[in-house]
Amino acid sequence: YIHSLYIMQCYSRACRSVLKYSRVFSTGVILRTQEYDWNFELDGGFTKPQVKTEIPGPNSKELLRALGEFQLCSTVQIFADYEKSSGNFMVDADGNVLLDLFQQIGSLALGYNNPRILESIRNSTNYSQIAARPALGFGPPVQVVKKLRSTLLSVAPQGMSQTVSMMCGSCSNENALKLAFMWYMNKQRDGNPITSEELNSASLNQPPGCPRLSALSFSGSFHGRTAGLLSLTHSKPLNKLDIPVFDWPIAPFPLLKYPLQDYIEENKAEEQKCLEQVEDLFYKYSKEKNAPVAAVIIEPIQSEGGDRHASAHFFNSLQQICIKNGAALIIDEVQTGGGSTGRMWAHESWDLPTPPHLVTFAKKFQAAGIYAIDDMFPEQAYRIYNTWMGDPSKLYVLSGILEEIRTRDLFEVVKSSGQVLLNGLNSLQERYPSLIHSARGAGTHSAFSATDNETCVELIHKIRQKGIMVGPCGADSIRFRPALIFQPKHANIFLNILDDVLKEMNK
Repeated sequence: YIHSLYIMQCYSRACRSVLKYSRVFSTGVILRTQEYDWNFELDGGFTKPQVKTEIPGPNSKELLRALGEFQLCSTVQIFADYEKSSGNFMVDADGNVLLDLFQQIGSLALGYNNPRILESIRNSTNYSQIAARPALGFGPPVQVVKKLRSTLLSVAPQGMSQTVSMMCGSCSNENALKLAFMWYMNKQRDGNPITSEELNSASLNQPPGCPRLSALSFSGSFHGRTAGLLSLTHSKPLNKLDIPVFDWPIAPFPLLKYPLQDYIEENKAEEQKCLEQVEDLFYKYSKEKNAPVAAVIIEPIQSEGGDRHASAHFFNSLQQICIKNGAALIIDEVQTGGGSTGRMWAHESWDLPTPPHLVTFAKKFQAAGIYAIDDMFPEQAYRIYNTWMGDPSKLYVLSGILEEIRTRDLFEVVKSSGQVLLNGLNSLQERYPSLIHSARGAGTHSAFSATDNETCVELIHKIRQKGIMVGPCGADSIRFRPALIFQPKHANIFLNILDDVLKEMNK
């Protein structure tokens, strides 16, 4: 535990000391950083936000009114002009240019209109798969084996040799949960075939075909909005209001105190308390509720729930609890996978002795699916199935993303930019402690908390009016999900604007 917290502390201290000598507070938070000559081109010539109207402006508001006449659109906040947007900068319907630190809810790995991705789409050999979308589980294209090997399998988490593509993050988590239950019951059968009694009772939603099992999740988690996943999602009550859900165990996720180096013993005790409750829930659901925990699902960083972190020690201990109880461990990397933490997979920083059973992905991959260790997939056909089973055209987009990551060494860019961003946030929270606190992050996957929800909402609004796109998370936090091409200079632009806003609010 101390070792894993030490690693987190070292990262935090590095962020404070990396460029401390060059901070200039007279004009804001300015840090001397490495520049990358390729970024001007990728940003389409944009160098800073340009605000012409309020945000959203009149054109966005009119589009929202028109859309609302026939479509559910209560969550829409802005209309983007995707043809004019480029790299780290989004252009909206009113011509405002925003430095986008949210990148379509963290789903754009390379920002807008990346030339390599556009070229991969323009390739005429890909047109047929865009025009006639293949049903991958029935008649996949002849190129799919080669393409999967060069994309998804080339970046598979260590120790995981199996994959299946899906449509989105929710699809991936839903089917990972099904795989975990199937795997668990296959172990219970101990090599015996499925019985007619199981099949007949399954048709009636009854055991033994539909067994009494449970899956354990954590307070504050978000895994999706499908009916099954709502039983595992606990970030916002409104997400599942009026929806029947399963009575499955919910363990507390650690609430760490920041800065980490000041609360080593308190955070250690907090994580231990949470692990003890996980053990208690395993016992309760097995012995008292007769619904054994067959799977545990967890995010490396609880993103929607407030960007909550835990130590490598916590995750290692959780895996050992799963192994002891014969439960599958599912790591939901929908938000964290793809490089935002400075690694392809956030969970690989934990140094687990064995790989998890299942890892899910989506967002920055522009594709979605599941990775699995051997023996996790069922032998029978159609148990994990739908018409499209993903979209092979997105593999061409992913191919461009992976090539750009390798060519430009983007994980190092993420680490450098993340240091600048967190260093600046630490400095600002020291200057404005009545407004913000608890800066935290890994790579550019970072956040800070406001003193309350009202302050958080006001901050997001004021920052947006100055041409910066960020997103909320939890009850009172602001999160950053920039593209992998987000540079230290972009972090400095944001930090100076945040400084101006905090200065205004602190008067």
